[in-house]
Amino acid sequence: MQKKSKPPAKSTPAKRKKTAIAPRPKVATPHKAIAKSSSRKPAPAKKAKSSQTVQATKGRVTAAKRQAKGRQCPTARTRKPVSAKPSRSVATHSRPVSATPLGPLSSANIDTQISARSAVVMDAGNGETIFAKMPDNPRQPASTIKIVTALIALESLRNNDRIEVSRYAADMPSSKIFLEPSKSYLAEDLINAVLLASANDASVALAEKIAGSEEKFAHLMTLSAKMWGAKNTVCRTASGLTAVGQQSTARDLANLFRYAMQHDQFAWRMKEKSIRTSYGKDLRNHNKALWRIDGAVGGKTGYTLAARQTYVGQFSREGRTIVVAIMGSESMWADLRKLVDYGFNKKKTEQIARAGT
Repeated sequence: MQKKSKPPAKSTPAKRKKTAIAPRPKVATPHKAIAKSSSRKPAPAKKAKSSQTVQATKGRVTAAKRQAKGRQCPTARTRKPVSAKPSRSVATHSRPVSATPLGPLSSANIDTQISARSAVVMDAGNGETIFAKMPDNPRQPASTIKIVTALIALESLRNNDRIEVSRYAADMPSSKIFLEPSKSYLAEDLINAVLLASANDASVALAEKIAGSEEKFAHLMTLSAKMWGAKNTVCRTASGLTAVGQQSTARDLANLFRYAMQHDQFAWRMKEKSIRTSYGKDLRNHNKALWRIDGAVGGKTGYTLAARQTYVGQFSREGRTIVVAIMGSESMWADLRKLVDYGFNKKKTEQIARAGT
């Protein structure tokens, strides 16, 4: 019997070989990058130094500090010992303050130690200039020019003359003694008010009585000032209130005061700290140098925004007399003290030098 042949096996299609596809690179988005970086483990901390190493390091630093003492830079900031007394606090200034004492003032450094724009120190006897800083620089004189107003009034009026006050005079700005218009006052009271209380209303009232108007009186003031040694002074007001064209200089003010102090009626008023008027008003002297600075004999102050602080006055010590004039100052009393001390120190030094030759 014939064997049946097996049917041929069905051929199966060959499987296609899969080709490997490279994975698509992932692009990290900003927020994922941040999250990834934050998830990183922190770097391992450095090993702590042994206690022996720390103690050795501290010992070297302490030794170095001890060796550095005594050779530190002068400007270095040092800690004061506990037992030391605290130094007084010093106010800050626009110009630098020296760390070491300046010693006696000299003409080389006093210029930088005063705030005044111009100043002069003069021998009251012979008019010799002891110190000068821009002495001929013209500036508004403010109330120092009232020395001319008062001196003209002393030479033109008697003490018991009656003076009526105009509305214009009464309306002058401060400083003033508040004169009442259409009321009469003694000339002596008004002159005292001009010199001690620096009264603008009294100045104008005197000017109108003497010359008929303040304008005419100012012209008389300019002529009188030139005769009394103030060659560069021009007056526009009796009070010294700021006016266009009005000017004086530190040298002129010193010369005017030297001349005025030779007038007895002027000089004794300048020495008074206060005077009582005939109608019972106390007039206090604006010149604080009388009770602040040794040797003050008399002086006149002034101030306006344009002029700043001004001053002219006379001082006497140990038989020597000087006149000091200041214009354009920002710290008048401090400037005045330095200039007065400098003037007398220089005069004393010159006298010793002459005695030794």
